[in-house]
Amino acid sequence: MSRPALPRRTFPTLLLAAMLWLAPVFALPVHAQEENDAPPPPPAADVVDQKTALDYYRSGGPMMHLLLLCSIGTIAVLGYGFLNISSKKMMPKGLMDTLLRQLQNHQVGEAYSLCQDNRNSFTNVVGSALLKVNFDRDLANKASMEQAVMDSLDEEETKQMLWVNYLNVFATIAPMIGLLGTVSGMIISFDQLAAGRSDPSDLAGGIGIAMITTGSGLLVGIPAMFFYFFFRNRVMAIMTTIQKNATFLIDVLSGEVRLASDGTPRDEPPVESGPAAE
Repeated sequence: MSRPALPRRTFPTLLLAAMLWLAPVFALPVHAQEENDAPPPPPAADVVDQKTALDYYRSGGPMMHLLLLCSIGTIAVLGYGFLNISSKKMMPKGLMDTLLRQLQNHQVGEAYSLCQDNRNSFTNVVGSALLKVNFDRDLANKASMEQAVMDSLDEEETKQMLWVNYLNVFATIAPMIGLLGTVSGMIISFDQLAAGRSDPSDLAGGIGIAMITTGSGLLVGIPAMFFYFFFRNRVMAIMTTIQKNATFLIDVLSGEVRLASDGTPRDEPPVESGPAAE
């Protein structure tokens, strides 16, 4: 009678348990050798205290409170940017196809209701253009619709860049606050020198404030500057895509672009004449 096969996950588990059980056995000689060969511990006076981030924060002086506010503001803007500045939020998938089908059939009211029910940057731009539709004018009042698209695009870009620009503010202010802390720390050190205290321990406090605030300011400012350009470029790229799609919808509604059954433009661009064409 054959034994039942063990599950596949049993073998790695048993192997790991065996390794963990045998590890102390093999490690004992090594640790004993290391303990015998290890140099004697240094005297207590030569041991440097290990400081935590909270210790550095307390040693940095009052400027660290302002840098903490800048770091909190930077993190808050980063959270907003990652959650809201994206194609998924500003121009969800599926809306373009639905609006294209409705405007191809001149269902302006249904398209406008769809834009009102799904508020985002793309629908705000398209909805502002649909308010200018007038089939009694040339090309359904296309010129006014395009102007409405441009005005709405500027408004949406300003709305998003209002938050992104705060990253630029923090990236500029944080190093300046750190520099201010540097100056205050150096003033403290020079005051010690003026009082006749020239020992390194007397100057260490002011120099420590100077270095800690400078490093903290750069630690906040560098990421803030990087993400400022990151989100600014993302906003510009998304707005460019929104403009292209909105313009295409207007061309379909005005009749300048006719679509085939699969949704692609029916008319092909004209072939250029000249020696190359020949």
